[in-house]
Amino acid sequence: MIGIIDYGAGNIRSLGNALERLGVEYVVSRSINELQHADKLILPGVGEAHSTMQSLKQVGLVQWLKTISTPFLGICIGMQILFERSDERETACLGIFPGTVAQFDPCRVKVPHMGWNQVSIRRDSRLFHNIRDGEFFYFVHSFYAPVSEDTIGLTRYPGPFSAAVQRGNYYGVQFHAEKSGQAGLQILRNFVELC
Repeated sequence: MIGIIDYGAGNIRSLGNALERLGVEYVVSRSINELQHADKLILPGVGEAHSTMQSLKQVGLVQWLKTISTPFLGICIGMQILFERSDERETACLGIFPGTVAQFDPCRVKVPHMGWNQVSIRRDSRLFHNIRDGEFFYFVHSFYAPVSEDTIGLTRYPGPFSAAVQRGNYYGVQFHAEKSGQAGLQILRNFVELC
């Protein structure tokens, strides 16, 4: 059973549809009592860092999420809040990954970064099983995570940023796996079955 974390925003319906296509059972909840029984956890993404962290605090999930051993996948904003800080409204985040999430420079690129872009696989991860290097995924975001030793996939816009990260049981993808066609479904399948 997959636990989809409900923080009052996010692509819960789109993610649910993708999991249903894979034949995966899931529950949508903001209750630790329910979520702690899930085999895997997913925090879907839409929104901004400050509001997301405030919502997680209001339902008492912040400290719990920092200490779980359950495999966790953050999608889009769900990945960004895994870092120490976000420049988006100067937000303190979960601190699982070191570094600060920064805004794209609108003088250099169109913001938000929206559409299909390639992901270069930087190191082996079960999350990328049966995914070819340079595969295209769908992005919609104005802020980006730095490249670090935890980066397992990167994208350029125009410079490199973390498209996917992994540290222990925590995984994150900046792209919307649930909206990325067959490659996105493969990422979700890998997380459910292998991670």
